[in-house]
Amino acid sequence: MRITNNMMINNTTANINGNKINVNSLNLQMSSQKKIQRPSENPVIAIRALRLRSTLSQITQYYEKNIPDARAWLEATETALYNMNKILTDVKSQCVTGTNEYLKPEDREAILKSLTGLKDQLYSEGNADNAGRTIFTGFKTGSQLTFMEDEDRTYEITQKLSYKDMGEHDYFTGSVEVPASPADVTDPTKLQEISDENFITKNSYDRVRLPYDNIEDITDFHLLDKDGYELPRYQWVAYESEEEWEQQEGGKNVPSGKVIIIKNTGDVLFGRNIAASVKSEQATIQVDYNKTGFSKGELRPEYYYNCTDVTDSANPIEYTKFDKTTGEKIYEDINYTVSLNQTMTINLQADEIFDMNIYQDVVEMIDAVQSAIDAHDKVDRLKAMKSEAKYADCQEEMQQWIDAAQKEADYADSYLTTLFEEANGKFDKYMATVNTAYTEVGARGDQLEMTETRIGNLQLTQDELKSTNEDKELSDIIIEYTAAFNAYQASLLSASKIEKQTLLDYI
Repeated sequence: MRITNNMMINNTTANINGNKINVNSLNLQMSSQKKIQRPSENPVIAIRALRLRSTLSQITQYYEKNIPDARAWLEATETALYNMNKILTDVKSQCVTGTNEYLKPEDREAILKSLTGLKDQLYSEGNADNAGRTIFTGFKTGSQLTFMEDEDRTYEITQKLSYKDMGEHDYFTGSVEVPASPADVTDPTKLQEISDENFITKNSYDRVRLPYDNIEDITDFHLLDKDGYELPRYQWVAYESEEEWEQQEGGKNVPSGKVIIIKNTGDVLFGRNIAASVKSEQATIQVDYNKTGFSKGELRPEYYYNCTDVTDSANPIEYTKFDKTTGEKIYEDINYTVSLNQTMTINLQADEIFDMNIYQDVVEMIDAVQSAIDAHDKVDRLKAMKSEAKYADCQEEMQQWIDAAQKEADYADSYLTTLFEEANGKFDKYMATVNTAYTEVGARGDQLEMTETRIGNLQLTQDELKSTNEDKELSDIIIEYTAAFNAYQASLLSASKIEKQTLLDYI
């Protein structure tokens, strides 16, 4: 076979181009330190790179976005629970002080002032937020847990209470009105009234309490046994106030088969027989009522009950907290994906922490302290009046007034002591609920921390795998480049010698 110059030149040119392409490829690798520049250069590396990059992108999202967001939410929750526990601890401290039977006037004033201040703080931590999202309101992160100002809104509320919510409560009749003149002091009718041993009496009844006072209207009331059937033989009636109840029932009496609802206090009282039936049947107490007007700091009902905001009757807003068929609570869990196939619930809902009864308990204690202060003030005023000259001729009658007022003060002190003793136990339970939630948040934080450590290690591993698949050591590239460049230079030198030969060299 005859080898022509053109064949040699073509082969030489092809070899030179091949070496030049190899040098160019290694030069690009040296610049980028990547094994390939296009998928077609090595499809296996390209496919593996896509998979590794996709996985690494997900892991980076978890590690740098989702986990920090979840941690921030849990930290905000933890801080709110810590502050709530401190507020409850302060209230309990006042309860302990209030159990002292020998309180001085300044002690009562101090308790009243402290409780009044704490009342305004009770649910303030429920409005805690994380990056503008309220943390205890479920999916309604743009709304507040409490009313931020006094609002004249109207809600139709359906509330279910349990027989376990029942507790004995004392009610008193009779109150001394300080006489204005000697004639009032010696008035036979008034003297006979205050001297009657039944002038001031105490009655105790089983009671449950609605979360709000000043109820506008009770629209329906049911006592249901554990199977959901109505209890037989009971009657319920609603009164505007304790004064109306006292007038209508001939005293603060609850007949044995009757349920009495006091709208301005939210108290639901049970007669002896019906109370026994409610307990033995483990009954559920369902009350449907309307409430207009809410004070600043009160909890919004939509986070606790099935209710409808009918402030604008043409556009009612319905809120469903419990499934209307099964009665099961509807959970509004906010879940964060913190790892591959791993989600974490980061929120707690208000009804799991902030008990509606806390507010009512504090208000009841404030009212009781104020009643005790007022009762002792009557005694002090009457004693001061007794020493005045214009009452010198009615000292015996003045003593009767003082004795009656002292009896009222003794009842007020006794009630105050009992109420604070009961509150001690209640606030222990409230604090236990908050502490349990605090522990749960801490456990979730520990779980998140372990996940973060694992995801961090996984991110490093994936990054190393990605680097191993795509990257090339610079030293290796330089060695290969040097060899390729030398080969390229050699091919050029060889080509120059071939091109010097012509046909004349063979003649």
